[in-house]
Amino acid sequence: MLHTEPVRLTLIINPAASSVSARSRVIIQKGLSQHHDLTVRETTRQGHATRLAHRAMKEGAEVVAVLGGDGTINEAVNGLLGTSTAIAPLPGGSTNVFARAIGYPNSAIEATRVLLDALEVGSIRPGSVGIANDRAFVFHVGAGFDAATVTMVERRGQFKKYAGHPWFIACALAVLGSEQQRHLNLAVRSDDGRLVTGAKMAVALNVNPYTFLGNRAIALAPEAGLDRRLSLVATTSLAPQKAGPGLVATMRKGGRGLPDSSPFAHWHDLDGAYVTSAQPFTYQLDGEPMPPVTSLRIDNRAAAVRFVVPLSDRGRAALPLDHS
Repeated sequence: MLHTEPVRLTLIINPAASSVSARSRVIIQKGLSQHHDLTVRETTRQGHATRLAHRAMKEGAEVVAVLGGDGTINEAVNGLLGTSTAIAPLPGGSTNVFARAIGYPNSAIEATRVLLDALEVGSIRPGSVGIANDRAFVFHVGAGFDAATVTMVERRGQFKKYAGHPWFIACALAVLGSEQQRHLNLAVRSDDGRLVTGAKMAVALNVNPYTFLGNRAIALAPEAGLDRRLSLVATTSLAPQKAGPGLVATMRKGGRGLPDSSPFAHWHDLDGAYVTSAQPFTYQLDGEPMPPVTSLRIDNRAAAVRFVVPLSDRGRAALPLDHS
């Protein structure tokens, strides 16, 4: 059934996001306002998107579209938990894991066409999120190796913007050989009693994939999705001779992700888990580094947010392309 009435739509833009340009903003705003009742807001500081999204909900917005990276989308989701206002991610960052994971193309302009198609038929449904120490995440939260890598990447954000994935790889190699990583020991315990000790990395996933390297999806837990409870993967070793075969398997198209065998653990359909350590450890939430902790509580929250999801067999919306 077609949704013939205009939608009250708020577009939140992070002007500092790595792939947001003046041209793309004009095209996207023109396309959305042609079809719907559009309000535009810009973020000016970290955490601002949470307040803007909550404000939009209070003002009667039916949908909040976010043009920014994964961090901006995460902030907006945290402003809409448990409300009837839906959210739509428009990829404006360097990797755009969540938008691509739920089916949006990696071009913000193309994603806007997909969004318009979805709104036309009311393709909106509730989805799960994870909660880590009282903050929501939409695709994953990680502790240990991946979090230390993200922290190093973000310390020099200018390299992230211009060097892209090679900079991530360089940081990962630097962390892998660090003394801090060698001495890291995490304990991971699920609510159903499973336990891993001496872990070097633990990641809880709400959707698949874990991330993208260019156009290649890295699928640690392919079963993860918005309609399921959390998946969790952990490893007690990152040494190539032990972890290498399992990590290589995640790169194969159609693979099953990391195995549930030494040195890995791969659990799915979790209600919750704890990650703890005697020493403070770094963690990242949807790709954003968080302050070190000694305990990380992770929970699943079903049907917590309404998402505008792409159509599986879609046409093309009439988004004007002004090349002048």
